[in-house]
Amino acid sequence: MADDGTGYESGDLISDQAIPPGETLSDELHARKMTQTELASRMDRPPKVVSQIIAGKKAITAETAIQLEDALGGISAMTWLRMEARYRLALARLAEAGTA
Repeated sequence: MADDGTGYESGDLISDQAIPPGETLSDELHARKMTQTELASRMDRPPKVVSQIIAGKKAITAETAIQLEDALGGISAMTWLRMEARYRLALARLAEAGTA
C-alpha cells in the first residue's frame, strides 16, 4: 500500500493511543493459561524481561520476536516486530503532538 504523504499507508489504523504489544502478549498468556514465568522459561529469559515487555517498558527486538514465535507459536516474529514498530511510532507521534 502506498504512503499518501501523511506518513501512513492507506489502510493503516490511526489512533490517539499507543498500545504496547505487551497487551497482546498478556492477552495471549491469559488465553493459554500460561504465566509470565513459564513464558520466560520457554524463552530462556529472566521473568523480569517478560514483565517489562508486557508493561511496554522493554522493546521487542528481532531476537525476542523469534523467541516469542518459538515459545508461543501462532504469532510470527514479523507480527511481533510490526506491533512493536507501530507502538514506538505511535509514541513518537503522540510526543510530537504533545499528547504523550
